[in-house]
Order: sequence, then structure tokens, then C-alpha cells
Amino acid sequence: MRIFIAGGTGFVGEHVTHELLRRGHQVRLLVHRRSAAAEGVEQIEGDVTRPESFEQGADGCSAMINLVGIIREFPAKGVTFERLHVQATANMLAVAKKAGVRRYVQMSALGTRPNAVSGYHKTKFRAEELVRNSGLEWTILRPSLIFGPKDAFVAMLARQLRLAPVMPVIGSGAYRLQPIHAADVARCFALALEMPVTIGQCYELCGNDRLRYVDLLDAVAAVMGRSAPFKPRLPLGVMKLAIPALQNIPRFPITMDQLQMLVEENICDGRWKQTFGFEPKGFKEGIGEYLTR
Repeated sequence: MRIFIAGGTGFVGEHVTHELLRRGHQVRLLVHRRSAAAEGVEQIEGDVTRPESFEQGADGCSAMINLVGIIREFPAKGVTFERLHVQATANMLAVAKKAGVRRYVQMSALGTRPNAVSGYHKTKFRAEELVRNSGLEWTILRPSLIFGPKDAFVAMLARQLRLAPVMPVIGSGAYRLQPIHAADVARCFALALEMPVTIGQCYELCGNDRLRYVDLLDAVAAVMGRSAPFKPRLPLGVMKLAIPALQNIPRFPITMDQLQMLVEENICDGRWKQTFGFEPKGFKEGIGEYLTR
């Protein structure tokens, strides 16, 4: 099967591409600029915000995957949730229809829902609605926090721990996360394309380890061979006042959207395993593969 992927050059995209190639598929990647590519990978120069730039790239494909997403906006650079979640999805769907591609898989995010508070989840849901109403043979996957080699979140925590055994925690730190390995997410994307039962379905993807944020910090430290870090608490109310004034500074580490998503938790019931038929990699086992190198 030849599969067109937007967002395939990012962290998750690299894992999805690798898994599809491993299973014998051909991959056609939408890229801003061509570079060296693995065998079985074609590159199409274009921009997901300009459908005319990649219309021909979808010709001859059996399926399309949309992995495009951002966790933080930079409006001055045109990097917004509206543009890269909603409009990008609309463009992908339009190109799929024009090219006659019926099969379509969308990466959304755990926590996406009609009554979401964060702008991130609101736009993810609007994108999902476009997919559901597209008339295509769609599947939506909503991963939890994704970890794995070259990830952003766990790698950031590890860098901080290497500098000093101090990890500030906003609020109680009791809010829970259920991380899933990028390779397991990639496997679900590949299986979704191969399993007709997934058509018209939305799956929430999470690992087996349901961790409080403070316990996740301890787990990262333990895998690195370090003692549990000191965790000074930053009052939630104070942070809600400070973050809006500071979040437009590019290097400031958190936005109000990210704070909202953190404290409202990121967990699921794991029912996805009934369909996809495998157990996800454990958190400590998974991060040990790359943090101990």
C-alpha cells in the first residue's frame, strides 16, 4: 500500500514511517525540503496549509495519514492551532477527495472532546469533526503523552535532572498521566490501515502505567540512576496569574493551555488493546532504552 503522510518528518512521524516500511508499505512524505530518504520513501515538497502544493502528491496513494499538530502557538510566525489543526485537516481531506483516496487516518490527542477548555483540544475536536463528516473511510487515534527516542517531554525532564536534582511542581502534582511509547502509537497507525474494523472508529491510546506527575518525575530519576528529586511546589493560583504575562516569551516553558491540560489529567481506560491486540511497552522500560545511553 502506498501511503501519503503529512507531519511524517516529526517525532511521531519518524516512528510511523519506520513501522509502515517494516510492514512492507510504501510511504510518500510531505516535506518542506527534500533530504536523504530511506528506501521505500518518496518525498513531495509542499506545505499542508497550501493544498495546491501537494495535490499531485496524493495521486496513486491508497491512504492518507495526518500527523500534523503543534503543542504551542507562535501567532507572529503563523503557527496557530486554527491553521495547523483545523485548516490543515480541511486541506488534507480536500486533497484526499480530489485524488480519490478513500482511507484516511487522523492523529488527534487524548482529552479532545466537545466541551474542552484548552484551545489545543478545542481545535483538535473541530478537526475531528471535519474528519467524521468527510464521507471518507476514517479512523481517529487520540494518543496520551507520547514518549520515546527523540521525544520532547521526557528528554526535557532528563536535561533538568542532569543540571540539578530539583524539579518544581505546579500545584499538588497528583494529576495523572498515562504515557504511551511512540513505537506503540506507530503500530496502531499501521494496524488501523490494515484492519477494516477500525473504519469509522475513534481510539484513545494510552500505556499501562498510570502515574501521578510527581511519581513520573521519580521514575525518570530512577531510570537515570539518581535519587528522587526535590520537588518544590508552585501554587496553582499564583501560576495562573503569572503564566499569562510570561507565556509569549518563546523560552518560557509553559503556557496556560499546557497548564490546563496538565492539571486536568491525561488518562484512558486502555480499551484500545481489545482492538489492536497487543500490550504497550512499560514507561520505565521504554525510557530506559534511551535515557541510559
